[in-house]
Amino acid sequence: MKNFKFLINGNNYEVEIKNVENNLAELEVNGTLYKVEVNKQIQEVKTPKLIRPKSVPSTDTPLIDDHKTIQANISTGGTKILTPLPGVILDITVRIGDLVKVGQKLIVLEAMKMENNIESDVAGKILDIKVNIGNSVMQGDVLIIIG
Repeated sequence: MKNFKFLINGNNYEVEIKNVENNLAELEVNGTLYKVEVNKQIQEVKTPKLIRPKSVPSTDTPLIDDHKTIQANISTGGTKILTPLPGVILDITVRIGDLVKVGQKLIVLEAMKMENNIESDVAGKILDIKVNIGNSVMQGDVLIIIG
């Protein structure tokens, strides 16, 4: 595993760590094998695992619990249009108060060097626009509220 050289009281020691399990380590010191108990539990370094929620384009038919681009909001009386992936807002094709139909283009989003149209999943009136042209957005951010 790892090799170390120590100088203790003028004596040279070559130490190789052979194996570490829980708090027991196997060491070879100048060719002699030793089993050593470590006073504290050795914590194994773990690389964090990135888990992203599944992205569903706003033009797909939503599944009951797997839909990520719209979300009903009873308190505001509207439907939130969420961004399906991180990107930059290039264009907003509607204004507050506009009436929209299902499938109408609302926003152009640049993501992964491609332009993506964010379309309305519901018919209604634009109640609020939460982003501006040039804004960077993350997946799941609210873009527009339609009532």
